[in-house]
Amino acid sequence: MAWSGILEWPFVVSGFAVGGMVGLTGVGGGALMTPLLVLVFGIHPATAVGTDLFYAGLTKIAGSTVHGANKAIEWKVVLRLASGSAPAALLTLLTLSHLGFKSGHAGSAISLALGIALLLTSVSLVFRPWLVERMAPRFDAMPDRAVGAFTVALGALLGVLVTISSVGAGAIGVTVLLMLYPRMPTLRIIASDIVHAVPLTLIAGAGHWAMGSVDWSMLLSLLAGSVPGVMIASHFAARAPDKLLRGLLAGVLVLVGAKLAFQ
Repeated sequence: MAWSGILEWPFVVSGFAVGGMVGLTGVGGGALMTPLLVLVFGIHPATAVGTDLFYAGLTKIAGSTVHGANKAIEWKVVLRLASGSAPAALLTLLTLSHLGFKSGHAGSAISLALGIALLLTSVSLVFRPWLVERMAPRFDAMPDRAVGAFTVALGALLGVLVTISSVGAGAIGVTVLLMLYPRMPTLRIIASDIVHAVPLTLIAGAGHWAMGSVDWSMLLSLLAGSVPGVMIASHFAARAPDKLLRGLLAGVLVLVGAKLAFQ
């Protein structure tokens, strides 16, 4: 689908809506934006993912700067995640390149991975408290070396999911990190996850760009809507029923994920 002009208003409006959801719940950037581009606008899955990766990376740079200034980043966790995610992202890019980024096979693979990632994200949103309560004591009893190995493995999983689908670094990453590091303050978990997502999304996005799967005009329009959307929604976030919003978001992700995975 071709849109002319500097700012394409359907994308601006979409960016504003998704930015608002992110501001209210902290989740939903890639999980909503990529399927929206694929299912509503008919964008090829590879282009939707590639564009959303840069969208996420640029957005999270600002968040990382704030967390860095507040000294809320646990760099040990960031390095462990990156040591798994960076090689996994590069190997995934090589595999997608071999398949042909915009071929029918690659498009089907990306849609399937996107659907699975959305379903996993919805599960992590709904069952996060239960999962953390059940699993955190087990990881807390493990030696740090074992926890480190699990963190690297988590990074590798996120590297594959994010590179293929642009989804997973937020809800899935935070949920598992809360289980792995139960004694670490939640703010440091979230801050470390956001910081790790920056190089991951930019590495994956650069790979998509090199293979022609980034639409810069669309990206500009999405950012033009999402930045004010995040700012406005964040102002009212404290008044919003967070549990209800996350439940509704999880329900939407289940329906969209199932459509993409089993279409």
